[in-house]
Amino acid sequence: MVSGFATSEGTKKFADESGVNKENFTEFESLHLSNVGIGTYLGEPDARTDELVSNAVKKSVQSGINVIDTAINYRAQKAERTVGKAISELVKEGKITRDQLFVSSKNGYVTNDADVALGFWEYVKEEYSQKGVIQEGDVTSGYHCMTTAYLSDQLDRSLKNLGLECIDLMYLHNGIEGQIKDVSKEKFLDNLKLVFEMYEQKRKEGKIRFYGMATWECFRVASDNPQYLSLEDTVSMAKEIGGENHGFRFIQLPYNMSYDQALLTKNQKLGNEQVSILEASVRLGIGVFTSVPFMQGRLLTPGTMPEFDDSKPSQRALQFIRSSPGVLAPLVGQKSAEHISENMEIMKVPPMSESEFLELVKKLTS
Repeated sequence: MVSGFATSEGTKKFADESGVNKENFTEFESLHLSNVGIGTYLGEPDARTDELVSNAVKKSVQSGINVIDTAINYRAQKAERTVGKAISELVKEGKITRDQLFVSSKNGYVTNDADVALGFWEYVKEEYSQKGVIQEGDVTSGYHCMTTAYLSDQLDRSLKNLGLECIDLMYLHNGIEGQIKDVSKEKFLDNLKLVFEMYEQKRKEGKIRFYGMATWECFRVASDNPQYLSLEDTVSMAKEIGGENHGFRFIQLPYNMSYDQALLTKNQKLGNEQVSILEASVRLGIGVFTSVPFMQGRLLTPGTMPEFDDSKPSQRALQFIRSSPGVLAPLVGQKSAEHISENMEIMKVPPMSESEFLELVKKLTS
């Protein structure tokens, strides 16, 4: 098990020695985080993909990225194991120290284990039901479970998979999206409070540093949508539970030049004012990581994305997202050395200034 967690000193040292443009690090919660991160969602649960992902994580870190994102259900637990293997090898080789990396994972979905020769429901019965981790009625039709017993079990498995004593950020994975078809909004919020209480306890135990919500719909949809959540109310809940030093500091949501609701839709209420989720996050002190920067490759098709400079489509996509006020980093799923090299060219140039970004948005929306 690799001990430690991301620190102000460690992440600053990484930023100083990364060899990339210094403007490509954002200070948040005293941590110096690269404004591009690596995601590990897609891929088959096989040894070949393990090798590709491990090499991609190592190459990305050595290219100036210190933000790594995964989840226990990605590739049926193999994504976490591959990330852990890559980190362990980087540490053993003296190329990185644990305190320089910000590692996040997610739990909530019911998952099997690709390394165990059992069918999905056989695994669920043997590992969860028979051990009392999951009770009858705990799993929704969306294959989601957010009881504290299950999430605590999953956190321990994530720590083991990653080979880490502490995970910097643990997200509740698509909480309301995975629950709302089977659970009332009131019941969901009661359950969310229990989850936040559990995460605060895990912080005290040193198993996680922060917690958050990795979402798809809830912070982008209209307030009359059953999946909608108020970020202000969610932060207030965290403060009631953990005080001013609560650990709810991050959210994750889809955002790119096609999925632009996080920037343009004013669906969040702060006092008497309607603002976007990105603006609400800035005002409430919440860091935002973003998913699907390329729409799983669809935005990279020639002519699909607006042109605003001479760079390649992937670099334009990343530049737009990471220059958006309120965004800490887009999370890029990259496996091939060619794609990593192309994407990492963006780390040689700074993000757009706020005035340049606003001018671009005005041009794109006119």
